Amino acid sequence: MKRKSTFSISPPSKGEIRYRLQVAYDGTTFHGFAINPDVKTIEGLLTESITKVLGSTPVLTCAGRTDAGVHAKAQIVSFDSKPFDPVTIQRSLNKLCAPYVAISSIEEASDDFSARFSALGRTYRYRVLNQEQPDPFLARYSWHVRNPASIERMNHAGQFLIGEHDFSSFCRKRSINIDGKQILASLTREVTALNWEVVDENILELWITANAFCHQMVRSITGTLIDIGTGKIEQSSIIDILDARDRNLAGQVAPPHGLTLWKVDYQ
Repeated sequence: MKRKSTFSISPPSKGEIRYRLQVAYDGTTFHGFAINPDVKTIEGLLTESITKVLGSTPVLTCAGRTDAGVHAKAQIVSFDSKPFDPVTIQRSLNKLCAPYVAISSIEEASDDFSARFSALGRTYRYRVLNQEQPDPFLARYSWHVRNPASIERMNHAGQFLIGEHDFSSFCRKRSINIDGKQILASLTREVTALNWEVVDENILELWITANAFCHQMVRSITGTLIDIGTGKIEQSSIIDILDARDRNLAGQVAPPHGLTLWKVDYQ
């Protein structure tokens, strides 16, 4: 069941409006979404472009902080600003952000909207090219896996990951500061859908939806299921891997370029 966050969301300052952007990007040449000094990031480009157009520097909030090389079809970003004409600003931003980042839409949002904390679910797609020879026209957006992968085995194993679980076996652990103490962050997430599809004869796609994802979770699940599909890992081992809460027992981490943030669900 999808649950709305109870996190308190501050309203815009007096005279400002909250805006919601839908952003698509090819993440190949970017070092992830989040601003990082001295490297090119999606947030950095958006912040620079919005500042240039509006004359003030926004504080951006995104639905998912995608890693280096990961793409997005519909990343959601929110920020506060003095009122502006969305159509004119969208056109200006797209000129500045082209060709690898595009603002699909800009609209006013409610004062209590947050691209991150208002989200009820995120859907990712992972694309695999499963054939002997590479394809240069798919190289930026799919993982080339040469050994034949059984979609039946991967789908069967994947069903054990649906539901609320501690996904420590598929995530990087991280610490958070609470009252001056460093505590390991919870890696419990709720996966609501997981399915492999055959798009073309040699193109496989994993579609996965959860209330939220921890760092490298989708890529670790993908890599583990591919290892099951190609026979490197026994199909029945998925239960033991999940229950062990040990990253060392899971399969390989799939490369970032096959992954796309596809959709974010809100109420």
